[in-house]
Amino acid sequence: MAPISIRAVLISESVDPRCRAILEENGIRVTEKTSMKKDELIAEIKDYDGLVVRSATKVTADVINAANNLKIIGRAGTGVDNVDVDAATKKGIIVMNTPSGNTISAAELTCALLMSLSRNVPQAAMSMKQGNWDRKKFMGAELFGKVLGIVGLGRIGKEVASRMQSFGMKTIGYDPITPPEVSASWGVEQMSLEQLWPQCDYITVHTPLMPSTVGLLNDETFAKCKKGVKVVNCARGGIIDEAALLRALESGQCGGAGLDVFVEEPPKDRSLVDHPNVISCPHLGASTKEAQARCGEDIALQIVDMVKGKKLVGAVSHAQCLVQGCQTHSSSGATFSPI
Repeated sequence: MAPISIRAVLISESVDPRCRAILEENGIRVTEKTSMKKDELIAEIKDYDGLVVRSATKVTADVINAANNLKIIGRAGTGVDNVDVDAATKKGIIVMNTPSGNTISAAELTCALLMSLSRNVPQAAMSMKQGNWDRKKFMGAELFGKVLGIVGLGRIGKEVASRMQSFGMKTIGYDPITPPEVSASWGVEQMSLEQLWPQCDYITVHTPLMPSTVGLLNDETFAKCKKGVKVVNCARGGIIDEAALLRALESGQCGGAGLDVFVEEPPKDRSLVDHPNVISCPHLGASTKEAQARCGEDIALQIVDMVKGKKLVGAVSHAQCLVQGCQTHSSSGATFSPI
């Protein structure tokens, strides 16, 4: 691919210092301005060729249209639902993410929530802090021999499968892109969602948020599940219909939920957060020192590679097709679209 001139990059959120260091070592001027409001970002962005964000900055069409010189939007993480990819594509701006930076961290948190749901660990710990000794109240269940349904068999889904198999869980899954023979090679039997729902003792979702995945678990699908099924969402808020989940929890159709993400963050409606059978976290999937270091370093190196005319990694917008002769790599490693 031909080299692309990137002289100045704006970093609008807190990323690992290695990101700035790598860019500056390669002659790119870097400005860090965090916690900008939309109008401030619109006023600022016109002076830059590149923008690096995490998940909090909303790169809307208004922001993109104000960016006269912008050539690259780098997302230090996986999901790009905070970036208007279509608007960027229309302006020839490449949107790229770091497809593998937070894979292990998100997978480990998923596993932690699955284990916490099975043994009521957070509730028991809080009860102890309150001076209680309620052994009978927190009777749990073993994961051994249980069926885990994994919806979305990309990088994270694969890592979750391998870890939970070590607990003796049977792993089944669904993904419209990953070939069944590939997932079978790492111990996951693929099937349709209609076949999957009734078999699961636990369900975890690892898809991006897009029209086809909004409300993937809803009243209808919960009704098809085993009574008492437990669910985990460390992907994106909205994949599980929150109102339907609350109804399923109240009826006992859902026996518990582990939620790291919400439709509104932080959630103003605390019905799920306050429910006794819900374990919730403030979107911690990528919040490890290791993940942030990898994501910050990865996005900087990907930008530098683009500037030097090397391979284009992690591009998720169609703008990549505007770069003649570029070598593109799928950012997903798998499911639905990047995750």
